[in-house]
Amino acid sequence: MARDLGPKCRVCRREGIKLFLKGERCLTEKCAIERRSYPPGEHGRGRIKQSEYLLQLREKQKARRFYGLLEKQFRNTYEKATKGSGITGETLLRMLETRLDNVVYRLGFAPSRAAARQLVNHGHFAVNGRATNAPSLQVRAGDRIEVRESRRDREPFKLAKETLRSHQAPEWLSIDATALAGNVVALPRRDQMPLDLNEQLVVEYYSR
Repeated sequence: MARDLGPKCRVCRREGIKLFLKGERCLTEKCAIERRSYPPGEHGRGRIKQSEYLLQLREKQKARRFYGLLEKQFRNTYEKATKGSGITGETLLRMLETRLDNVVYRLGFAPSRAAARQLVNHGHFAVNGRATNAPSLQVRAGDRIEVRESRRDREPFKLAKETLRSHQAPEWLSIDATALAGNVVALPRRDQMPLDLNEQLVVEYYSR
């Protein structure tokens, strides 16, 4: 599968916000946004004409890059959101937030979404007792996500177990640090999805 192999810090600078693509580094003074808060490139510090289309594009790109999806994956998720009930923009964000790779990251099993996606791809997790290697799997309220018993002695999970007790998960998730597991208490509300994003602009972008 194709991947974006470019510099991650450059992506954050392009969008003007911390996308937390490099885990702990994003919380330190080494973060590119802290050191150079302007867009990358020769004309990064110049004035850019803010058209309506550009605003819509930037919000779409911000959401796509925050959750680490390629354009086709993101577009397919949007199409599914339009067929669901409720407000399309909020439904889209909820679908992105409840992807298995994002939930693994939110629970504290991985330092970044990219790392969480790799761990899921390698089959380290089970959902409701069934092993899976699908990062895009949509979890539902009541689901239990756990590290498979045969994988719990692996180095990433030894490190995770040390930090899970102090990890602050979102309100819609609960952590069982001893069992290296977590539960989806409820689907997240909009105020529980902290991405600084105007999702209506994303809807307008795809509705052109």
